[in-house]
Amino acid sequence: MSAKAQDYHRRLTAFMTDHVIPAEAAYDAYREQVGPKDFTVPPVVEELKVKAREQGLWNLFLPAESGLTNLEYAPLAELSGWSMEIGPEALNCAAPDTGNMETLHLFATDEQRTQWLEPLLAGEIRSAFSMTEPAVASSDARNIQTEIVRDGDHYVINGRKWWTSGANDPRCKILIVMGRTNPEAASHQQQSMILVPVDTPGVQILRSTSVFGWQDQHGHAEIVYDNVRVPASNLLGEEGSGFAIAQARLGPGRIHHCMRAIGVAERALALMVDRANTRIAFGKPLADQGVVQQQIAFSRNEIDQARLLCEKAAWTIDQHGNKEARNLVAQIKAVAPQMACNVIDRAIQVHGGAGISDDTVLARMYGWHRAMRIFDGPDEVHLRAIARAEVGREKSALAAAVTPK
Repeated sequence: MSAKAQDYHRRLTAFMTDHVIPAEAAYDAYREQVGPKDFTVPPVVEELKVKAREQGLWNLFLPAESGLTNLEYAPLAELSGWSMEIGPEALNCAAPDTGNMETLHLFATDEQRTQWLEPLLAGEIRSAFSMTEPAVASSDARNIQTEIVRDGDHYVINGRKWWTSGANDPRCKILIVMGRTNPEAASHQQQSMILVPVDTPGVQILRSTSVFGWQDQHGHAEIVYDNVRVPASNLLGEEGSGFAIAQARLGPGRIHHCMRAIGVAERALALMVDRANTRIAFGKPLADQGVVQQQIAFSRNEIDQARLLCEKAAWTIDQHGNKEARNLVAQIKAVAPQMACNVIDRAIQVHGGAGISDDTVLARMYGWHRAMRIFDGPDEVHLRAIARAEVGREKSALAAAVTPK
């Protein structure tokens, strides 16, 4: 790490151990008290945000704000992943706000930045990204059917979305909605993105979809847009640029998820090792059982391999931009969630019955990272992109020498 990153790493480690992880008990107690259908933020999160901002641990994800490169940010995002539900938000580095802030930073007008980006950067409001639809395979954004139709000085939006993460949170004030403005254009130029305030007439939030039975505090909203009318000035970029904006938004967002997943896996491994050292079975600690030793060793190997690939992708973004790094980002997006699932699953097995209960964080961690293999593009989409790049790659001199002429 650079000297700057080392300093941040030292300070953030202290913040996580002294403030964030100890706050998990209060967070969980509040959620249990209000119940799964109440999406108000536990007060301890807002308290942590004040502390983080005072300590300069704020908006670390955005180079324009923090001065950190993606490579410098990677180990910091990993630290936040040790407390996956409150660590990122305490630093104002939680999805989907990070991706939305990057989108506004890159594509918003000055007026849009003032109205929405500034309060997001200040942690005063939250936002949501509304792309996925229940009726189509949304892993191909060209399938999106929601209509965005120009009507004079306004656009009118009609459609149904789901997995609009964060929209159930009462602090969510703005939605970035992706829909079709010109169905006659080329396939990659039919979609546009538009800003829709949550309180706009016609925005109907129906429910929050659970993840493996668990309701996220921010919610994963199913939303109907029924003749929603917003000013034409709410358009992001130009008509037909939605697909390109989505790719620009999802690139950094995908790698940030992967960075945090490495931290989650490290926590799972730490819990596994502690359990193995303290649990006695058949007259000796589980740590003395060869099969458990193997599971611990596999986990360490996989975590370190994923971290190096993630850092390579981050370095490539810094040096050559998102476009040049797209295949590496696809690789780590296919690798990191699967790795996290593997490590968490082994930790669950070593914990036995405790591992599948809410007495540990493991079940919740597993559910989220199993879902991560679907959101921001399912594994199969990324593997397809990786394979296409490999098949289309020009042969190296060595490859040419060993393959038939």
